[in-house]
Amino acid sequence: MTVTSQHTDPLIALCREGNRSAQFELYNRYYKAMYNTALRVVKDAHWAEDVMQEAFLKAFTKIDTYKGEVAFGAWLKRIVVNHSLDCYKKLNQGAMDPLEDVLYKVEDDGYKEELKVDFQQMQVQQVNTAINSLKENYRIILTLLYIEGYDQEEISEIMGISAGNCRTTLSRAKESLIKKLKGL
Repeated sequence: MTVTSQHTDPLIALCREGNRSAQFELYNRYYKAMYNTALRVVKDAHWAEDVMQEAFLKAFTKIDTYKGEVAFGAWLKRIVVNHSLDCYKKLNQGAMDPLEDVLYKVEDDGYKEELKVDFQQMQVQQVNTAINSLKENYRIILTLLYIEGYDQEEISEIMGISAGNCRTTLSRAKESLIKKLKGL
């Protein structure tokens, strides 16, 4: 079931007035999806729960900044993703290579035919396992692209990197994923 804006707009208006019942209702509608989003980034159930709770608090304190230009769920998801990444980076400073160390400008030569993998034959779990086994930068960028559904422009903004670096990292991450999947 999708939640339409006409069903959330009255709740958002009440949240702006500080109505706790409306906040609780929005929380109940979105917490499972936001928890899953946080979990895909931080990879720990307890930590994802904390991140999700903090993101909801942040969203409710900044509800006045929600302008309705995008669906409330998309706005909330962006907060959860950004907060998840911030927390993950703070607690795993050594786990992620600095982006400047792994990136350099390359020309986008398009899709490489020899790296084609028939993903339809793969089990979802195999692909998920392969993504989770990648370097952290690659895992996060592929999660944002394939699982969370962000486009390259949004990913570059979320990760704080240039569009060129985003394309390069995505290209390398895809190649790395394909190599892992071919090895399965």
